[in-house]
Amino acid sequence: MNISVIGAGQMGNGIAHVFAQGGHTVTLIDIAQDRLDKALATIARNMDRQVAKGGLTEDHKQAALGRITTATELSSGVKNAELVVEAATENVDLKLKIFQDIDAGAPAGCILATNTSSISITRIAAATRRPGEVIGMHFMNPVPVMKLVEVIRGYSTTDVVTARIMDLSRAIGKVPVEVNDQAGFVSNRILMPMINEAIETLFQGIGGVAEIDTVMKLGMAHPMGPLQLADFIGLDTCLAILRVLHEGFGNPKYAPCPLLVQMVTAGKLGVKSGEGFYTYSGGSKDLVVAPAFAK
Repeated sequence: MNISVIGAGQMGNGIAHVFAQGGHTVTLIDIAQDRLDKALATIARNMDRQVAKGGLTEDHKQAALGRITTATELSSGVKNAELVVEAATENVDLKLKIFQDIDAGAPAGCILATNTSSISITRIAAATRRPGEVIGMHFMNPVPVMKLVEVIRGYSTTDVVTARIMDLSRAIGKVPVEVNDQAGFVSNRILMPMINEAIETLFQGIGGVAEIDTVMKLGMAHPMGPLQLADFIGLDTCLAILRVLHEGFGNPKYAPCPLLVQMVTAGKLGVKSGEGFYTYSGGSKDLVVAPAFAK
């Protein structure tokens, strides 16, 4: 299958990785060649880890890498696609523009999927002339490791398109779960309020960063505390999703904590910026609480 992936960031390169490893021809699209080069290097490193762990042979790795090409022009990158997966920033206006462009450039019969983590599939589909062929395909981060794919039908998404995406997800080793089109879907409707409440708990001085994460890890058997997870997801992404939830439901319980808003405004976005609730530097895996929250 010819698959185009739009966006060469953390999610986009992971999606390209799993499709190429699954035997599909992939065109990875971004506006800047340096981003594409960085994505290809990341994919190669991640596949090297799989080889080292015995999960992938060197021959299979080289074959998978050989199935990935890049493009900086969307129109040329999607012209032969049977499936396009958009993995751009979680911004409504940006996604609507991208889907208008995909619709204009992709051939008839091509399925248009979005990796959005919270935005209405129906709203995105309405920007195209093929709403029946638009669907949500929400991968989890890191994509090569996490098994879940949240499959979201829009109002007009056809049964045939849904079945094809469910089958394709299984074929690349994922576990697809079909959910309905509501803000945040299932994953982030549950996860983001928990993260927001953890930030509110910190904001109110009830517990420190390490204490909050330790309670959730040891008391609730979470592999990662909610504040560390927020850093990993990206605090800007968490804020964008909470705003979608707040707008979509009009319920104050989804209002982002002021501390989260302040941190994003200050550019403290978590792992991607080097500092969030923890600091990230020098390649160390030891968690160090950020100076702003150190006792």
